[in-house]
Amino acid sequence: MPRPFWSVCASYPLKMGVLVDAREVLMTPDPRAKANRARQMRREWLSKKTIGSQPSQLPEQPARPSEPKLVAPANVPRRRLGSPEGRGALLHAVAHIELNAIDLAADMIARFSNHDQIDSKDVPDFISDWASVCDDEARHFVMLADRLDELGVSYGDHPAHNGLWEAAQTTCDNFPARIAIAPLVLEARGLDVTPGMIGKFKNVGDHVSADVLATIYEEEIGHVAIGARWFKYLAKQQPLSPESYFHTLVKAHFRGRIKSPFNTQARTLAGLSRTYYEPLAEN
Repeated sequence: MPRPFWSVCASYPLKMGVLVDAREVLMTPDPRAKANRARQMRREWLSKKTIGSQPSQLPEQPARPSEPKLVAPANVPRRRLGSPEGRGALLHAVAHIELNAIDLAADMIARFSNHDQIDSKDVPDFISDWASVCDDEARHFVMLADRLDELGVSYGDHPAHNGLWEAAQTTCDNFPARIAIAPLVLEARGLDVTPGMIGKFKNVGDHVSADVLATIYEEEIGHVAIGARWFKYLAKQQPLSPESYFHTLVKAHFRGRIKSPFNTQARTLAGLSRTYYEPLAEN
């Protein structure tokens, strides 16, 4: 059995380090302040490489502003790009994804860095990888928030859904499942759909927004690659092949659908062969 995640008695003061910093990211409600905390967390880690104490508890739901209103995914309005309002609505949806991605990466550090499936010598590499992801997601959110400001939109102006964090909740006690679902299903889906969004923005002459999305897309390939690397690390500890292990975890823990078509080129660059995702696809 894995050792408990929370091994520090609450009566003892926490030793500050990246694990506590990651929890602080999760507990920060203001989106831009959350992004700033995420970036500071990585700077502190690169400077000091202090892991610190394991927090005694993590939030079931990260701190959020009062807006946007969260609705069921089916109730999020469709976004049409023929107007600045429509482009703003679509970018707002992407910004919401990036804000959730900040928390997903911070939770990965705070929740799983001390998991017994990671050899102690590999923990610094695990933290470095996910601190880098967290920093990128924070920068992506700020890029999108700035672009929304230019279009006369603020984050929170449009409804959004909580599907990404709900996926995190279903894998909060299963480390391999979290790796399988968060980067290798959810982020990998972004690789499939973002090139089409970039093309649509270019078609309506919004090259500024297209360039923002292009930057995000290129860096998300690296995030999926980090997920693939750590999934394969964990899969080596199982009797199943990595692909079969992935299929088992996704079927057990993912509530949505694996949709095609796939961006095979980007997924291959990230270390995901067709044998991972094609058998799970709903045509």
